[in-house]
Amino acid sequence: MDELLKEMERFKEVTSAFTFADVGIVLVLSFLLSMIIGSVYRATHRGTSYSQSFAQTLVLMSVTTALIMLIIGSNIARAFSLVGALSIIRFRNAVKETRDVGYMFVAMAIGMAAGTRFYVLATIATAFLSAMLVFMFKIDLFQRRVAERILRVRHPAGIDISEKLEPIFASLLADHRLISLETVAGGVLEERVYSVVLKNEAQSAALLGKVREVNGNNKVAVVIGQHEVDL
Repeated sequence: MDELLKEMERFKEVTSAFTFADVGIVLVLSFLLSMIIGSVYRATHRGTSYSQSFAQTLVLMSVTTALIMLIIGSNIARAFSLVGALSIIRFRNAVKETRDVGYMFVAMAIGMAAGTRFYVLATIATAFLSAMLVFMFKIDLFQRRVAERILRVRHPAGIDISEKLEPIFASLLADHRLISLETVAGGVLEERVYSVVLKNEAQSAALLGKVREVNGNNKVAVVIGQHEVDL
């Protein structure tokens, strides 16, 4: 028992900048606040790229940042040592959405605030940022109606079907332009990708049927809501 008390006294001398209570408050508070951010991320995410792992990473990042800030304290030498140690880390996974980068910075900022023992600031910032994110999600801030659709048309290679497609486009589309042309299926087929604007949103099925009549009954696809899904 005496040895344990001596070890605790030695720990207290080495870490005179903070106490056991500080450590507990920092870790628990950063965990709870980052849980709120993770929940907001899950509730406001759109599209098909939601990742449970990323949401858990936000929590881990916040708690780890808080711990790092607690370790550094006001010691410049520790700060440079940690910068050198962390510089060897390489990230190979690309972030799919720019919005996710914002959540990463939010998690880090909350961790930094908790780690430097600005508890009130960390709490207020979490509440404000969470409310702001939910508010932007609810009112669909900066939303813009996307009228353009992506039309993919496959046809036998070596055959120019532009002339056959023009009458169809003229009757069903308000606007169209060719984006790309490439060979597929080992060069047996060609795929044309158009950006199109339908005169009537309900005419997608009619467009598919008419194009299939002139492309040799090969694959035709209209991508609707391409701004919300991962292509």
